[in-house]
Amino acid sequence: MSMRLMQILGLAGLLPFVAAALGVMFLDDLLLALSQRTFLLYSTAILCFLGGTLWGETLPEPTVGQGATILVSNGIVVFAVLAMLTAQPLLAAILLMLGHLMLLWYERQLPQRAIWYTRMRSWLTFVAVLSHMMFAVGLMWRAPF
Repeated sequence: MSMRLMQILGLAGLLPFVAAALGVMFLDDLLLALSQRTFLLYSTAILCFLGGTLWGETLPEPTVGQGATILVSNGIVVFAVLAMLTAQPLLAAILLMLGHLMLLWYERQLPQRAIWYTRMRSWLTFVAVLSHMMFAVGLMWRAPF
């Protein structure tokens, strides 16, 4: 049951990415601004959440070999916050997208991962990255030349 619940929650978690990216592409004025902020904050929140899941994997008994995982879990949160502090939506989106890809790459290096989880995380990250690209296209499409 928990595997199925994780899959459902993972898919549901993609909805804000897709909705906000579409909002940046097709909405105007206040709704455009809301979509832009929502997308960037949500992406930051998801990266922080995923960083926290890495930290949680080291519990209840952290071992010597898990030091890198603890550092990555904290580093990804700092990276996400610094991306937001650029105050440049396009740059922030690109950095956050890279953060999602880096985290997936790191997770795939970890031993003893369930195959279903690795597949799920790969697909979820693929859609999240695609949403970041849609967001970037929406911003560039609207940019004055």
